[in-house]
Amino acid sequence: MDSPSLLTVMGLSALAIIVLLAITAVVARRLDKYAVIDVTWGLLFVGVSWVGMVVSGFAPRSVLVAALVTAWGGRLAWHLWRRTRGMGEDPRYVAILSAAPAGKKFLYAARRVFLTQGVIAWFVSLPLQVTAWTSTTHPAHREIGLVGWIGAAVVVAGLLIEGIGDAQLARFKADPANKGRLMDQGLWSWTRHPNYFGDSVVWWGLWVIAAQVNPGWATVLSPAAMTFFLVKVSGVALLEKSMSQRPGWAEYAARTSAFIPRPPKR
Repeated sequence: MDSPSLLTVMGLSALAIIVLLAITAVVARRLDKYAVIDVTWGLLFVGVSWVGMVVSGFAPRSVLVAALVTAWGGRLAWHLWRRTRGMGEDPRYVAILSAAPAGKKFLYAARRVFLTQGVIAWFVSLPLQVTAWTSTTHPAHREIGLVGWIGAAVVVAGLLIEGIGDAQLARFKADPANKGRLMDQGLWSWTRHPNYFGDSVVWWGLWVIAAQVNPGWATVLSPAAMTFFLVKVSGVALLEKSMSQRPGWAEYAARTSAFIPRPPKR
């Protein structure tokens, strides 16, 4: 069987994202709750990784990537679904959709929410796509080399940081005695956003796997973009804007790193 072109892999990846977003859009319209896209976000990458696994002929390197991305995306989707079920629309989407013309809320959401996130997901997933393609260009590229295992270890480290951070926060919030208090224990004493940091680490690890074979290294802008969005757009910056007015925040921020973990200042 002839090896697929990179453009073919990219096109099939885009198609997987479009299908998942279309299903999500139908659900969102039915529920009138566009925050469901947050649950689908991680699954978009799972879809791309599965496409890559199939296209590569189940090459070990692509199977590894699919397993890692499925663990990451599946956990994230489950976590967000549990956290948001039974709740109304997310204030972020209320603000975005408030600008929609009368009677055109769905079309506006399709452009501002679904199309935007679809394009971002496709770009961020380029390391997955290139890994799948390079796995078909030479028999040796199918195997997981030392660099690939190093990348996998980085991904697992990111998964652990993200998962432990979310679990610690959930346990803290579940205790009525902590109502109104800031979470500053465990990983949260080393970084104000261990979940976002872990997320970033996952994508740098996936890039390392892609970089095992040229031109995988050229997808470096994808994890860089994910990190930028996590820190400056949808993650740290947005959350801290709302958190900055809470009692004790200034002291917590002064002693705790915003993103990259380090021992708290004394």
